[in-house]
Amino acid sequence: MKSNIIPAIKLTLVCLVLFSGIYTMSIWLVAQIAPNHGKGEIIAQNGKTYYTNVGQSFTDDNYFYSRPSAVKYNAAGSGGSNKGANNPDYLAEVQARIDTFLVHNPGIDKSEIPSDLVTASGSGLDPNISVQAAKVQVKRIANIRKLHETALSELITQQTEKPLLGLFGTEKINVLKLNLALDKLK
Repeated sequence: MKSNIIPAIKLTLVCLVLFSGIYTMSIWLVAQIAPNHGKGEIIAQNGKTYYTNVGQSFTDDNYFYSRPSAVKYNAAGSGGSNKGANNPDYLAEVQARIDTFLVHNPGIDKSEIPSDLVTASGSGLDPNISVQAAKVQVKRIANIRKLHETALSELITQQTEKPLLGLFGTEKINVLKLNLALDKLK
């Protein structure tokens, strides 16, 4: 028994030092090299501070809608709904989001609504929407803000983030940055 306990204690101590000390310190050092020292991208506008890497709720018709959140945009605990695609509650929730979107965006066909506007992400805190999700909202915002649709389309193009190295991921738009830029349009 003694031959098993001593190696187990040694392994525990080595893992404790390695994973609680050395690994944690190396991650912290890498974060200090990163922009904003690992605190994420922060934007200050009109006296308010925003974190662009955390999804935020935009449901006002004057703005581009953000992706729904299963955690009500609470960054303290991210997570999905964990409901399967055939769960009746989940299907009812998605249908309610579709119906709400169609009421606020007349003239849009149900088939034109991108899935990211009616389904929550796995973290519940996704700050991005697809380019199509932004484009499908242009008509509503142009009518409310009395802007030309071409100006909004140009804004979407300016705010579109390309895939990493042109290979990894898809084109996306940070909704917060898009809406802050929208407020700057006259």
